[in-house]
Amino acid sequence: MAATTREERIASHERNLKWQQPPLRIDMSICINCDTCLRHCPPQFGAIFNHGIDVIIVPELCSGCGKCLPPVCPVDCILSDPDWTPAPDGWWKYPGGPDDPYP
Repeated sequence: MAATTREERIASHERNLKWQQPPLRIDMSICINCDTCLRHCPPQFGAIFNHGIDVIIVPELCSGCGKCLPPVCPVDCILSDPDWTPAPDGWWKYPGGPDDPYP
């Protein structure tokens, strides 16, 4: 059964199989840490987090919707990631945790 809600995707660490677009990723060599992408990620996905000095996109939570892409991102540092790999275990402390920015 496909994980359809954000809570199910967090619990299973699985991406919704019905999503047509690949997840996105952030090129930190270009990113200026403005957090605009984080504020524009729809809460039903809630895929973007601050991770130390980096900004990360948890691929299992990213639908590839593009709401974070330019003109939202002022430096065009967010790229399609068709060959994505699962998020590292350390990234999973953010979604659903006490500091999760998505209501």
